[in-house]
Amino acid sequence: MSRPPVTPVQRLTVLYDADCSLCVHLRHWLLRQRQLVPLDLVPAASQEARHRFPGLDHDSTLKEITVIGDRGQIYRAASAWIVCLWALADHRPKAHWLATPTGQPFARATVLAAAKWREAIKGPSCEDGGCEVPVAPG
Repeated sequence: MSRPPVTPVQRLTVLYDADCSLCVHLRHWLLRQRQLVPLDLVPAASQEARHRFPGLDHDSTLKEITVIGDRGQIYRAASAWIVCLWALADHRPKAHWLATPTGQPFARATVLAAAKWREAIKGPSCEDGGCEVPVAPG
C-alpha cells in the first residue's frame, strides 16, 4: 500500500520588517499570489512574532528576512526567499531552479541587491522608523 506524499511544510510564517517600504511592498505582493502553502505574514520583532516564536533571536529577524515552517524549520536570507517562492503556485518551478547549484548564485545576488537597496533607502528619511520608496526619475 502506497502512502500519499508528505508535504514537508503545511504553513509558513514570513517575518518582515514593517518599517521597510520594500519589505512591506513584497508582503503585499506575496499576499496577492496564489499560495500552495499558506503564508502568514507577521511583522518581525513584533509582539505577535515574539509570542509565536519565543526562542528566536528577534533582533536578527529585522536584519534579514526570516521564514519559519510549521515544524520549526528556519530559513534565512536567500533560502527564505526561495521557500517563499516555493509556496506560490506560479513561482514553484523558479524556486526549484533557484535551489540548484546553478540557481543559488542568482538567489544570493537578488537578496544582496535587495539588502543594498533597503539600506540605501533607510538613510535620514527613516530616522522616525518609516522609509519612503524612492520615486523613479522622469
